[in-house]
Amino acid sequence: MAPGRRLAPPARATARRVAVRGQTRLVQGGDRRLARAGTQGRPKTGPSPVDRARTGSKHHVITDGAGIPLAVTLTGGNRHDVTQLLPLIEAIPPVRGRRGRPRRRPDSLYADRAYDYDIYRDQIRARGITPYIAQRGVEHGSGLGVHRWVAEQSIALLHWFRRLRIRWEIRDDIHEAFLSLACSIICYRRLIK
Repeated sequence: MAPGRRLAPPARATARRVAVRGQTRLVQGGDRRLARAGTQGRPKTGPSPVDRARTGSKHHVITDGAGIPLAVTLTGGNRHDVTQLLPLIEAIPPVRGRRGRPRRRPDSLYADRAYDYDIYRDQIRARGITPYIAQRGVEHGSGLGVHRWVAEQSIALLHWFRRLRIRWEIRDDIHEAFLSLACSIICYRRLIK
């Protein structure tokens, strides 16, 4: 501080350089300033198309018929759902059940209208999976909503965990760790019933 309760010339020059570059990227967080998630070009955040282009993330989940999450991914809020369909299918771990080799892929796949692309239908069929995907432009009531509700219920269960409902973590690996932990808790609760 210079005499007269003003900033000294070197401090003013530094503050001016930071203001010109815009490197602070801080937001008000109660009584302190917090770094915003997504302003530094984080890999798994993006402008949300439904929330006034605020940066955010999406959870993509693939479940079995009972609603147990088999695989989950995290992407930016601006990524289309269909881009994560094949990575989710590939991420399904071997599931033990009957005697013999563990299953690595399901017999059928139910999905909503966001996944209605012929390219992806063909790629799913090439993997030996029968796709049941609702078609765009067709009136609701095809009956797929009964099966699709299982995945929506799993996403709702994930968002019961306050830490996942709103992404507070700046680092995506920490958020993915909480996401995996929540899936483990959901699996445990389903399996003990």
